[in-house]
Amino acid sequence: MNTIAENALLCYNVNMKNIIHFHISKGKKYYTAEGADVAIVTQGKTLDELAKNIREAVELYFEGEDMASLGFGRTPSILTNFELSLSHGVKA
Repeated sequence: MNTIAENALLCYNVNMKNIIHFHISKGKKYYTAEGADVAIVTQGKTLDELAKNIREAVELYFEGEDMASLGFGRTPSILTNFELSLSHGVKA
């Protein structure tokens, strides 16, 4: 049987987002990452640079904030989706 504190922690974790989601697209010169759940946009010339910039932007966004009041758990992960366009379309 769980204690009151354990039940509160379980409720906290169930109701909090544990993933910060970004959509990534490639422009002419830069990769761009746009937050799906947060108002964060950053870019980088390479995917490695973009990953570094995403981490830095997330840290700055949440700096000094109560993550729970923003709907996030204590240690969320970052998930990225990379958009690829078909250069020649789809053959039927």
